[in-house]
This record gives sequence, structure tokens and C-alpha cells, in this order.
Amino acid sequence: MLGYDSYIFLLCLLVFLSLTIVFTAMTVELTSSSIRLIRTGAEDKQIKKNYRKLSSVKKRHNHSMKWITGIISVIVIVLFGFSIYVNVAESGLTERVSVVRAVQSGSMSKKHSDNKYLFENNLNNQFSTFDLIVTHKMPAENELQLYDIVVYEIDGIAIVHRIVGIEEPNEKHPDCRYFLLQGDAVGSPDRFPVLYKQMKGIYKGQKLPFVGSFILFLQSPAGYMCIALIFLVNVALPLMERKIDKEEKNRLAFLLRSERQSPYLFFQQFPNFMQFPSMLYPAQYFIDHSTYNEATYNETRFI
Repeated sequence: MLGYDSYIFLLCLLVFLSLTIVFTAMTVELTSSSIRLIRTGAEDKQIKKNYRKLSSVKKRHNHSMKWITGIISVIVIVLFGFSIYVNVAESGLTERVSVVRAVQSGSMSKKHSDNKYLFENNLNNQFSTFDLIVTHKMPAENELQLYDIVVYEIDGIAIVHRIVGIEEPNEKHPDCRYFLLQGDAVGSPDRFPVLYKQMKGIYKGQKLPFVGSFILFLQSPAGYMCIALIFLVNVALPLMERKIDKEEKNRLAFLLRSERQSPYLFFQQFPNFMQFPSMLYPAQYFIDHSTYNEATYNETRFI
């Protein structure tokens, strides 16, 4: 199983690195293209429009986006922290306190028709796959009763089943009790009896349906990669937006200064502005600026 987990981790790591490279390349290219368009004047009309009519709306939009990004980041951090807590709890490091566990099997999801004791004793505290359940500190061994649901560990795997039989100490095991456990959805008991020292917690009925699926996903290598990608996006997009906003502000300041200057001086400082409105074949419409002077300005009068 360890080899399979390593394979899944390496596969997810490869996918994550590939997505990171593609996302970074796309972000850099998009930012560079936007900056080029701003510097060449292709976005002048839109920049002026935003300045004159939509400045307040844009500010509110930016403020809202910051709030949304912050809320998403907080949610991701909380879920990731909670998944780590659940993982630590299931490892047995916190077996002396109440812990939350994600159910990964359906052995307690329903009442099997052969298990008559479930119907006779009205035992309805089943739980399904991907539920979150709360398990509490184990009581003393002599306080355990028939039909209690406990968590026990075998070969490093935690199993949550119901006690269906208790064998008191006898000649075969004079120093301990044997507990026979069984899943409610299973028609036969577990293969081997369980000792008290194998038990890690007792279930008393608290559960949260279906939330465990998110926790289990976040505990997987794919979940770790998704969290890393979310943080990457939350870092990269604001940086890209700040660079583009800076270019737009610089361009707007230049346009505002140019409106207060003479047309000839404006043309000298920004020659690319002297092209026809069509942007399909801009190279064909450039005026020869090396010969442009005050006299030719009077004849062209494009501004």
C-alpha cells in the first residue's frame, strides 16, 4: 500500500508542477500582452472611459474581489487545518480525548436482515460512508456494554464496529476479556476477537453526514495539490492585477498631461498615437515621423 501511495503522490506532484508551469506561462503572457496594449495606446479609449465613468464602480469591484479572495483563503486554511487535525486524530495520537473521524466504509451504514439484535433492541445509531463522527475517550474496560460502538485498531487500520459479544476471562484467556465486534451492515462478526487495549474510542451517536468526503479529499495528495494551486492563484492574480493597474495609471497620467499640451508637442512625445483608427494593419498607416515638423502638422491635422 505504501508503494501505491507513493505512486499516487508522485503522479499528483507531476500534475501539479505541469499545471503550475502552464498557469505561470499563461499569466506572464497575459500580463505582458495587456501591458503592451496599454503602452501602445490601444487601450486609451477604455482607460479614459474607466476614469471618467467607472472609477467608483471599479474601486468597489476591487474591494469586493479582495474580500472574496480573503474569504476563500480563510475557508481553505480552515478546511486544511481541520483535515490535518482529523488525520492526527485517526493516527491515535489523541486517543485520550474526543476526536472527529471520517468514515471510509459502509459496514455500519444500514441494518443487515440477519442481525436480529438490531431490530429487537431498536439500535438506530448507524452512520454512512463519508460521515464525520465524534468518538470519545474509552471508558474503563468493565464499563463497556453489549452493543456499544467502539473504534479499534488492527494492523494500523481503524475500524468502527459494534460489540455483539463479550467473553469473560476463562482458561483460554484468563487475564483479559474478549470482545466480538461486527458491522451492522455485515452478516457475520469480525474474524478475530478484539482486546480492550486495541480500542481507541467509543461512539455515542454524534455525526455530520457526508462532510467526510471533503476531509478525505483534502487528506489525499490530490487535495494537497489543489490547496497549493488555490494559494498560487490567490498570489499570482493580485500581482498581475497590480502590474496592469500601475501601467493604466501611468498611461492615464500621460494622457491627462497631454490634453493640456499643444498637439504638436503631444505628437512628438507619443508618435504612435498618429495612426489611423484601424488597428488591423497598423504598420501601413504610420506616418514618417522623421520628417514630421510644424509645417507638416498644419497639413495633416490628425489630432
